[in-house]
Amino acid sequence: MNFYDVEGKIITKPALDFGALFNKGIELFKVVWLPGFVTVLFSTLLTLLLVLVMYTPLIALGIFNAEAFESQEPPIAYTFLSMFLMPVIVVCIFAVNLLLMAGFYRICRAKDAKLNTDGHFYYFKKQYISKAFVLALITIGLAIVGMLACGVGLIYLGVPLALFPVFLAFEEELSALEIVKASFALGNKNWLVLFGVTFVMGLIAQLGVILCVVGILFTAMLARIPIYYAYKDGVGFKDDDTEDRLKALASSPEL
Repeated sequence: MNFYDVEGKIITKPALDFGALFNKGIELFKVVWLPGFVTVLFSTLLTLLLVLVMYTPLIALGIFNAEAFESQEPPIAYTFLSMFLMPVIVVCIFAVNLLLMAGFYRICRAKDAKLNTDGHFYYFKKQYISKAFVLALITIGLAIVGMLACGVGLIYLGVPLALFPVFLAFEEELSALEIVKASFALGNKNWLVLFGVTFVMGLIAQLGVILCVVGILFTAMLARIPIYYAYKDGVGFKDDDTEDRLKALASSPEL
């Protein structure tokens, strides 16, 4: 679908229901908790790997020129290199997490439709990676704007920003900027419901701490599942539209 088709669906679809998102989210979590845990694990490992890349020059300098650390101040060369590397690494971390979340939503779709598929690294492809980097830059920019608004802006932006990966996963025809516009359109229409359900789900997910603390890794994705149903109920999949039309034809009186 192009952006105008997506926007039209968002406008015509009924408003999302808190209870429906909550109940369906709990039921789907029972099926996707393990892929969710794997997603969190991959995200953590890749983030640590990217952070390690930032410190690689410092480690190499310590190995080949230990005298450089005799001064209390870090080497000037490393300071300048860090100023360049840090923003790049931060953008990479955001982009990787967007791609992994898109993969998780693909798995949610497969489990919801009772299909067998994997998807953790499905979106690590050229056409998606380029979009993910643009979305990462936009996310960082909006987060900075939100923080400048005394943090209140971040609360508002949290809902549309959470919708980025689900549109990245299921609307491949949209550009990065169109994904942003579609996310804000769906998020603004259902902001209170989406904020409420993700907040409540997030609180429930914190109960994973009880399970020797590491249990949070298994429950962390619980708060993300309602976003999948926000897209499904607020926009809809192409095959769902086909199924609805077939049902309508089947129930219509014969001519």
